[in-house]
Amino acid sequence: MGNLLDPPTASSKARFADDAPRFILTVDTEEDFDWDQPLSRDSHDTRHVPKLRKFQQFCENEGVVPIYLVDWPIATSRTAREILREPVLAGRAEIGVQLHPWVNPPFQEEVTQHNSFAGNLPPELEEEKLVALRDAIEENFGIAPLIYRAGRYGLGPNTAQLLAIHGIAIDTSVRPLFDYSSAGGPDYRGHPLHPYWVDEDRTLLELPLTSTFWGMLRRQGDLIYPRLWRMPAMRGVLARLGLLERVPLTPEGVSVEEAIRGIDMALDDGLPMLVLSFHSPSLRPGSTPYVRDDDDLDALYDWWRRIFAYLEQRGVKPSCVRDVMASVKR
Repeated sequence: MGNLLDPPTASSKARFADDAPRFILTVDTEEDFDWDQPLSRDSHDTRHVPKLRKFQQFCENEGVVPIYLVDWPIATSRTAREILREPVLAGRAEIGVQLHPWVNPPFQEEVTQHNSFAGNLPPELEEEKLVALRDAIEENFGIAPLIYRAGRYGLGPNTAQLLAIHGIAIDTSVRPLFDYSSAGGPDYRGHPLHPYWVDEDRTLLELPLTSTFWGMLRRQGDLIYPRLWRMPAMRGVLARLGLLERVPLTPEGVSVEEAIRGIDMALDDGLPMLVLSFHSPSLRPGSTPYVRDDDDLDALYDWWRRIFAYLEQRGVKPSCVRDVMASVKR
């Protein structure tokens, strides 16, 4: 089994049964907490969870199957179970694993920034937390999860092996163009955007989150952008001048116009799978920095509505774990 921290070889590139580009919508379905405060095992709640009902109905009306990547507080939430279990069992939604180690038993480690990346934990503890969460999801939602995302994108050298052992077929933790090493996490700047196989036997598929560079200097983005980390204002200047902009496909901090540019760049580069994401607490005003009031929430839904329409216009069809597993070539 390969190491998810290592960029893949060219021969690892995954291909699909047809040439139609696809997209998946992943929801980091997690507890509410204060993003401006240090992480804590106790200072969180699940007040936004009832908002998942409206979002699920919205996705069904749009013909999109959302993939809820749930962590421990959500996996053990009675309200989340009442809202999501039926659509998950009916195939109108899918469920996956998102490991936030600081709120996921067993609790054997200190709550620190380093330990918030699950891949930094001793492999035995990372495995125990993963198994506890996977089992809780299967018990409460009635289905074994097949897709994983490490909270804070915190993969480690042992994660791939653990996922394979415990029946996870897809990882979607890699976030190309982003570097978390200053906080003790992974550096994904060398990882590709396209899906790839992690192991030679093609049992674990990586679906990286989609981020692209846009602008006149986009082809030099891998060289230029990391050098500006000490000068974040310069990144804004380059973006405003249309020279270089990093565009993740998320409504959180990214305008519709920016996201459309990112989609265009990804499709122009021949990317067969777009992975979109956002955090579920953004469905409740005041829970994240991105949605502060009802107007922001209306804008969030409008963002998804316009992006779904643009993807349809560009011939990008909605996908899900079930479709990916059936269409990827082995």
